[in-house]
Amino acid sequence: MKISHSFRKVALSLCVAGALAACQPQTEKEQKPTQPKPPTASEAKAFVAEAEALLEENYEHLAKTYWVQANFVTSDTNSLVAKVSEEATKRGVALAMGAKKFNDVEVDYDTRRKLEFLKAGLTIPAPEDDAKTKELAEISAGMDAAYAKGCTENPNECYVLGQLSDTLASPDTSAQQKLDAWVNWRKVSPQMRLDYQRMVEIANEGSKELGYADTGALWRSKYDMEADDFAVEMDRVWGQVKPLYDSLQCHVRAKLNEKYGDEIVDPAGPIPAHLLGNMWAQSWGNVYQDVAPKSDVPATDLTARLAAKNYSEIEMVRTAENFFSSLGFQPLPDTFWTRSLFTKPQDRDVQCHASAWDFNKDDYRIKMCIKKNAEDFVVIHHELGHNYYQRAYNLKQPMLYRGSANDGFHEAIGDTVALSINDSYLKEIGLIDEVPAASGDLPYLMKMALDKVAFLPFGLLVDKWRWGVFNGEIPADKYNQGWWELREKYQGVKAPVARTEAHFDPGAKYHVPGNVPYTRYFLAHILQFQFHRELCKMAGVEGPLHRCSIYGNKEVGAKLNAMLEMGSSRPWQEALQTMTGSRDMDASAIIDYFAPLKTWLDEQNAERSCGWSKEPSAKTDTAS
Repeated sequence: MKISHSFRKVALSLCVAGALAACQPQTEKEQKPTQPKPPTASEAKAFVAEAEALLEENYEHLAKTYWVQANFVTSDTNSLVAKVSEEATKRGVALAMGAKKFNDVEVDYDTRRKLEFLKAGLTIPAPEDDAKTKELAEISAGMDAAYAKGCTENPNECYVLGQLSDTLASPDTSAQQKLDAWVNWRKVSPQMRLDYQRMVEIANEGSKELGYADTGALWRSKYDMEADDFAVEMDRVWGQVKPLYDSLQCHVRAKLNEKYGDEIVDPAGPIPAHLLGNMWAQSWGNVYQDVAPKSDVPATDLTARLAAKNYSEIEMVRTAENFFSSLGFQPLPDTFWTRSLFTKPQDRDVQCHASAWDFNKDDYRIKMCIKKNAEDFVVIHHELGHNYYQRAYNLKQPMLYRGSANDGFHEAIGDTVALSINDSYLKEIGLIDEVPAASGDLPYLMKMALDKVAFLPFGLLVDKWRWGVFNGEIPADKYNQGWWELREKYQGVKAPVARTEAHFDPGAKYHVPGNVPYTRYFLAHILQFQFHRELCKMAGVEGPLHRCSIYGNKEVGAKLNAMLEMGSSRPWQEALQTMTGSRDMDASAIIDYFAPLKTWLDEQNAERSCGWSKEPSAKTDTAS
């Protein structure tokens, strides 16, 4: 999570009751009603200026309210945040409607761009109707609570997601135990179905009042393209990487078939979702030991190396800061070290999920309950990537431009940095003595592919389902059917047992009832490899892309910072061009990165029948 993007959205919506008054025609009490004068460009510019000033004034207080709640989880802090959220919805609607008044006014580039940001500030907009605004808030809170509690419609029948996920992840549990865990979690979501349907109706009404065809069109409008063109662009990029995914799916299916047999895993069909080690089959890292290439070269045990070098939690963070210093970035302010949360306190409840926060131009923090292991070592580098992005645009941009080029860029920057946390980097900083031989790279690439490549179709289809729901292509009486058709089409993954419209399986994924757009994660998985390839070229690193680390290259750091400083001031295509020289997303970098693995997968698949015959499309896909 990065607070820079998600929290600023809240801040945008908390703002400008005063500024809206500038849009209203003023008349004296005794004056007869007259036709209001159309708004002007100067009024639009004044509206935006006042909005930014008020946002600037309120932002730090709002950020600190959320920070306190995340670090002191009590009924009191929950109440404070709940109050802020309630005000956010009401004021956000008013702000968006205020910006809408200038839809037909010809204004300069910055004023128009900022008006669009204000108008699209709400993910789920309510119409100008107090009753519906209240109803929408109650529905959202209810779905959030239902997911968090993990209870069925019977409040005495509850499930703990973490425990069920552990069952799916464990190599020691049977297929039946995995199936039970998968089914039980999906008993939580049917109660959300009618509320979700009603939420779609209200949100679409609000989106149409703002001038969008539906809420999906509103979401896609944030990508500096026509809404329909953006959907086409996502499919184009997916098409570039699909042959690699198909090869991976074919191999994983074959190995799971060997383990479980034809009765459970059809050797020619989609993979049953409960066998892939993750509650949503969105990443497959937990089946690594079943599908991994064999190698005589032992993989680096980073957790063991951290222990051998007696790294503390703070030293892990200092090492990550040094990565950015090696690229020419200034060290983080002293307040980062005195105000961040690095370890789990023993005296109170905190939100341990790793996140990066910015409060103003000299106050940046991370919040983590760091464990001294390899995973958190990488995550720390990722989170600091967010902090350096935040500082870059905060120092250069006005309030409404303090964000990433699009919502995929922020995650992509953190992940780009994480791609350099490899054996080459570990040798540079003295954590290992020698880089293992290249013959041991295949297991590493398989681990990466099971997380990165396996995620791509899921990252694409979550919002494809919602776009179809919002525009009516997936009607309410086919919510579940539409969901599983997309799962089979894009992932080659199927429900392990029969599912009907009595179920609501999309609701079993937090981002659906939580109304968190998901395209950002697909974009991040594409962009991080494109960024990594370009920066490695600039660094002059020779050899396989997966062995490249940009550590220590200040020219690369300057190139990276030039893009970070742009914030969201220009269309993302221009930011991409600043970094890569091209305005187009290009997933071929993923193909380059995993090239040795693709060759190996195709060798393994040579005698196998790839593709999935149950795919609901006109043509059955086959591995390349």
